[in-house]
Amino acid sequence: MEKEWLKKIGSMQQEAYIRKIEYAEGRAGGLKAYQVKSGPLMFTSAQDKCLDITELSWRGINFNFISKPGLQNGQAYDYNGFAGQRSIMGGMFFTCGTDNVGTPGIEPHNMFPMHGSLRSTPAEHVCADCYWEDGEYKIRLSGEMRQAALFGGNIVLRRTIETYCGSKEIAIRDEFENQAYETSPFMLLYHFNIGYPLLDVGAKIRISSSKTVLLGEDGETALPWNEVTAPVDKLPEEVFYHMLQPDEKGFANVSVFNENVGAGLSISFQAKQLPRFTQWKSMASGDYVMGFEPCNCHVKGQEWERENGTLPVIEAGEKKTVELKLQILE
Repeated sequence: MEKEWLKKIGSMQQEAYIRKIEYAEGRAGGLKAYQVKSGPLMFTSAQDKCLDITELSWRGINFNFISKPGLQNGQAYDYNGFAGQRSIMGGMFFTCGTDNVGTPGIEPHNMFPMHGSLRSTPAEHVCADCYWEDGEYKIRLSGEMRQAALFGGNIVLRRTIETYCGSKEIAIRDEFENQAYETSPFMLLYHFNIGYPLLDVGAKIRISSSKTVLLGEDGETALPWNEVTAPVDKLPEEVFYHMLQPDEKGFANVSVFNENVGAGLSISFQAKQLPRFTQWKSMASGDYVMGFEPCNCHVKGQEWERENGTLPVIEAGEKKTVELKLQILE
């Protein structure tokens, strides 16, 4: 059936588009990205940063946190231990792994940067398209990231990001392939970062979990992990582990909703693909952020995982698929 509203516009660019852009100054200078508009939904995917979504908004309401350094291109200190704090810019989400998640570390012939190498890996074979299919105007972005080193691993990530005009959803599909000839670590965490004004006093946090433990403790915590307060100067961060409780179809769901702005965000994923969930809560002034982190590992680094016999791996030639869905709530 013909869409009557098409008669009211000259170009579909009024309602939806995907555009390649490049930042021109400051720390972000030279950063290549794709800007997507789909009705009231807008987001930016960074080509030079694993096609991670750096900014997301709905009807002009910002959803994501951006750290003090702001948006930035790849930097030399991306791979130098805790110096990665200078390059982690936040954004709607960044991809952690597959060589390391969390604490950096060093062993002979290998350096494990904070939150791994993928987040700073540029995409190649990038395809961006808008097209009509089955009566919907679809927007599709795809690309390939290769995390590799001489005498090291060779992990290829093929990512696809899709939505359509008028949709409140963004679908992300990642296929990982180990193209090396040996078993490789496969630590993976999606670091979603909720920021102001979506994150503010009164915002409701929901996580489908059966038990919550504070990092460093064993028993269930009594701390208010789901309470969003006003910023407090120099307040230490808190990190919680949640034991996921998926629905009957195996999906886990986390969300934030703020009645004061009339919007929220839901993140869904298969618990068998990402069986662990970490929540990063920082109510500190200037570092005011709530991190939702579906993952398959802890955040203590590769060395800790090896020592405890919990290191996830991907065999030579093996492929693993992860799917996530972002949904706007109103």
